[in-house]
Amino acid sequence: MRAAFLRAAAALLEEEAEAVVVVADAETALGTDRLTAELAGTAYQLRAFADVVDEGEYLDVTIDHAAGLTSSRPDLRRYKLPLGVVAVYGASNFPLAFSVPGSDTASALAAGCPVVVNAHPDHPATSELCAALLRRAAERGGLPAAVLGLVHGFDAGVALINHPLVRAAGFTGSERGGRALYDAAARPHPIPFYGELGSFNPVVISEAAARERAEAIGEGLTGSMTLGVGQFCVKPGLVLAPATEAGDRVLASLTAAAAATPPGVRAGQPGEGAGEPGPEAPDCSVRAGVLTVPAAHLAAEGPYDLLLEECFGPVTVVARYAREDEIGAVLRRLPGNLTSNAQLSAAECGVDGVDGADETDGPQVGEPGQARRRVARLLEQLTPLAGRLLVNGWPPASPSRRPSTTAARTRPPPPPPRWWAPGPSTVRCARSSTRTPRPRCSRPNCVRTTRWACPGAWTGASSRAPDREGPPALPGRRATAPHAGHRRVWRAGERRRGVDAPGARPA
Repeated sequence: MRAAFLRAAAALLEEEAEAVVVVADAETALGTDRLTAELAGTAYQLRAFADVVDEGEYLDVTIDHAAGLTSSRPDLRRYKLPLGVVAVYGASNFPLAFSVPGSDTASALAAGCPVVVNAHPDHPATSELCAALLRRAAERGGLPAAVLGLVHGFDAGVALINHPLVRAAGFTGSERGGRALYDAAARPHPIPFYGELGSFNPVVISEAAARERAEAIGEGLTGSMTLGVGQFCVKPGLVLAPATEAGDRVLASLTAAAAATPPGVRAGQPGEGAGEPGPEAPDCSVRAGVLTVPAAHLAAEGPYDLLLEECFGPVTVVARYAREDEIGAVLRRLPGNLTSNAQLSAAECGVDGVDGADETDGPQVGEPGQARRRVARLLEQLTPLAGRLLVNGWPPASPSRRPSTTAARTRPPPPPPRWWAPGPSTVRCARSSTRTPRPRCSRPNCVRTTRWACPGAWTGASSRAPDREGPPALPGRRATAPHAGHRRVWRAGERRRGVDAPGARPA
């Protein structure tokens, strides 16, 4: 029934797409093209959750048969049950994908939990329309329409998270708003709180990469930071670039491309089709901007700490580093992020036929072996900061609808890694469990367990397997990329090659 409900919800959204997009654009001014694509993605993720329900793996069913008629060991069965009512708080910049019909709602409904959504004040009519469509879908699937509730207003949101029937909450928004709700969730009987509370998404540009393709890096960064008027949660908000002539070229390319980007309207601000008509309508457009600062000013607490706060819009901070140790000093001050990014040269990536030595003096001079070790240290610093590490790529291209993606950045955090985008495997988070399973790699014939990632990450001692995707391995390291076979799979009830007994906490 739940799978039929979710598929019916996706079908109704597509049937009423024109009306939904018109209402959402009138309230947010995000544009019909952007909203049409978001609606398609929302329908896709609803069907993805329906597939998860059909598969049933998220239940983690374990059957332990009795040894025999004379044995004292009984027949034991274990599976997960729905937690109860889940409170969901919608996001301003995604009125569909992260609001009433979004991934938090779909995850809870797939797990069998009723949902009450606190609509975002920037798009109340869109929320009402989507809630009506989901209630119709519930009735088509044989469920009561009351499986989805909707409330409006700040006071209603605080009362919702304190209601005794609410057993979990999901939030997407600012860190300040999320922390306020998290504090409110500290009830006599605490409940789990799953929150995506902003993200810096740091980018580190190596000196060699800046010399090799400064203009391309500047243009790619501009496209990423201005996409959706800078309102994507994976927007690069902090860029560490070398304080050299090559770094100057990157900055020049970035500022030129940003200046050429037309202005846009942020979600929640009136614009074309949303504001007051006529010549007296206020100009609420925003333009792309770039701020620069020496990285040494951000390495310790001081008057520049404001630059380490997330800015919602098409702006990024470029911190110029003169020494390699300044990169680590700044990164250590950052909280958890959704993505982190390394821009490396072909030589640093180990492309065949390219010498790894640097050609000129700069912050990163050395032999090929030294260059490889620098890259290894950099990726080791970036890996624990985010749920996804990009090498020579730009966000978005979010994997949030892929089955390997798990819960959003959470308070309190689960075992590391702590920061993810919400996806189909969040169904597990909405169901109770009797034990804490140990993470296990899902590659064929792989039975090893790890703390941070698959053994295919930068933790092993063997060389790169020839058929493995991703950046090449460095000497004494394994390849980085967690490809499709490196999903974190949570299993229990197995005992292989000295693996801890079921119920043991991850190392």
